[in-house]
Amino acid sequence: MEGAGPVSDVRIDDLPIRDELRGKSPYGAPQLDVPVRLNTNENPYPLPEPLVERIAERVREAARDLNRYPDRDAVELRTELARYLTRTSGHEVGLAHVWAANGSNEVIQQLLQTFGGPGRTAIGFEPSYSMHGLIARGTGTAWISGPRHDDFTIDVEAAAQAIADNEPDVVFITTPNNPTGSAVPADTVLALYEAAQKAKAATAGAIVVVDEAYVEFSHGDSLLPLIEGRPNLVVSRTMSKAFGAAGLRLGYLAAHPAVVDAVQLVRLPYHLSAVTQATALAALEHTDTLLKYVEQLKAERDRLVTELRALGYEVTDSDANFVQFGRFPDSHRVWRQILDRGVLVRDNGVPGWLRVTAGTPAENDAFLDAVRELKKEHGA
Repeated sequence: MEGAGPVSDVRIDDLPIRDELRGKSPYGAPQLDVPVRLNTNENPYPLPEPLVERIAERVREAARDLNRYPDRDAVELRTELARYLTRTSGHEVGLAHVWAANGSNEVIQQLLQTFGGPGRTAIGFEPSYSMHGLIARGTGTAWISGPRHDDFTIDVEAAAQAIADNEPDVVFITTPNNPTGSAVPADTVLALYEAAQKAKAATAGAIVVVDEAYVEFSHGDSLLPLIEGRPNLVVSRTMSKAFGAAGLRLGYLAAHPAVVDAVQLVRLPYHLSAVTQATALAALEHTDTLLKYVEQLKAERDRLVTELRALGYEVTDSDANFVQFGRFPDSHRVWRQILDRGVLVRDNGVPGWLRVTAGTPAENDAFLDAVRELKKEHGA
């Protein structure tokens, strides 16, 4: 087209993007071809063959009707998710309490589209899952970084004060926390929930989102029962980790039915494909088998903690399928040295710390051999 300059001359900053997105980087971890990848908290075990066959059967059935839109409300899937939550938490939830979307990130996005947005604010206690802040900015919601103690636990008094001072519309609490791995006690969640409602007492209160993406790996129980009698409390989950289905992209929430009704105001039409729903339903049929892999990973996670501490590293207590370890004067340099030995871990940008996902026993052995070698070569 005449008058148009070369495409290669156009950069992001030359486009009329929103001011709050300028200078930001997209979320992502390095995708490198190395023998051992322990950087993205994936479940290392492939789906068992009977489940693969069941997925093929369910998808084949769904394929016969792909000329039609999928079930817009994903009723069968939400019913089975509710059954899973009831069984594993001991707290009765039903279809009306559950909503599902394309990964827990879309769940978070829908919550912020509904309860955040321009002129509203959200707060999280960092370091924590960085997508909370990124999605907040993407929805036009102002982001506030709340305080933690030096040991990465939430400073309840300081956090409550930050809520009182900023009066956020949405509060994020991640438990177990990513990237640190530590779980948040129920009394902390309750204290911050009450602080959030008090801060927004002049309106309908604040939404508090408890992100439980890694809860199946925890030493303790889910905080799901806390939603009883608390209509502004939401628990977010995913099938990416415990179910070993990161490629499926299926997340869900449990909350008061009014919250489920509210997020449907912003959901895209027919947002969950028939293939996604069929695959998730097949996975839920094999819950018992998949949760056995979780038990293996918990044992491997605990082994990593023990071995790293025995080597003299500092390790944050972990209730997730990963371990944060340090401390290093230059964590990125150590990340590179481990990578040079064929193992990819995560440099999250937390000064002095790295994060390693619990893999198979062989993968974990390769990682431990790498850090032992580094310790031998460089000492402390």
